[in-house]
Parts: sequence; C-alpha cells; structure tokens
Amino acid sequence: MTGISDDRALDAPPSTLYLIKQLELAVRALMDDALRPLGLTTLQYTALTVLERRSGLSSAQLARRSFLRPQTMNVMVQTLEERGLIRRDRDPGNRRVLVATLTEQGRETLREAAPRVGEIEARLLSGMSDRRGAEFRSVLAHGVSALADEAARRRIPESPGE
Repeated sequence: MTGISDDRALDAPPSTLYLIKQLELAVRALMDDALRPLGLTTLQYTALTVLERRSGLSSAQLARRSFLRPQTMNVMVQTLEERGLIRRDRDPGNRRVLVATLTEQGRETLREAAPRVGEIEARLLSGMSDRRGAEFRSVLAHGVSALADEAARRRIPESPGE
C-alpha cells in the first residue's frame, strides 16, 4: 500500500460496530470490577436481571436472553443455584424441564448490585442531556432489535424440551 492509502485509513472514523465492541469491553471490565465484591460476574448479573424481569425460564431460554450458549448457562445456573441466588423447579407444563426463579437472596444481591451498576450507567451518560441520553438508549434498543430479528431468522431450530 502507498502512504496515501494508509493515511486515509488512519483518518477514517472507526466503524460503528468497532465502537460498540469497545463500549462493551469497557462496560464489562467496569462491571466485573464493581460486582466482584458481591461474588458476581457480569454474566451472572445479567442472568439474574433476566430472571428478575421474567421468572420461570428454562436454562435454554435464560441462555438466549442472556446472550450465552446453553452449555455455558448450564454451568452458570448450577453455580447460581449452589449459591442460593436462584431456585429450579419442574415446569408444570413440561415435567422434563427445570425452570429457574430468583430467591430472596438473589433479589437482595441484585439490590446490592443496583447502585454499583447505576454508577457505571451514570458515568456512561454523563455529559449528555436527559433528552440525548434517552435518544442514545433508543438508538441502542433499535440496533438490538434489528440484529435480534436477524439472529432469530438465522437460528437453527431448537430441539424439543428446551
């Protein structure tokens, strides 16, 4: 390549996807650090917040909503259950499936985590007006929705019992 092409590449703004990945990495590092004293990882916190919003999910459903592979979620669910943060019971609609719910200890852990996570979000949005912060969230939600639709379109059919 010539020096001119290299200079143009250096002057080009980073791609949107690159910026999103950099944001994800920064958020993940800060959240792991903030949650470590509570004995949680960011991934465990995410799973707990999913169960807080929608109780009674199978491990496979929880994996999809937490952006993890089912195998990874199975190990995490066992850990969260051993720590007393979630409970698993037979699904009344399908006795072969175990569904997870938060325990009171899990709810208390989320209450303790909330200000720590809130500080990170406040830092992310600092310097933005309320309107701009709302627009930022709206744009992110649009991106998640658009790509979730594409991911669902490409998904291999689920096996029975998941």
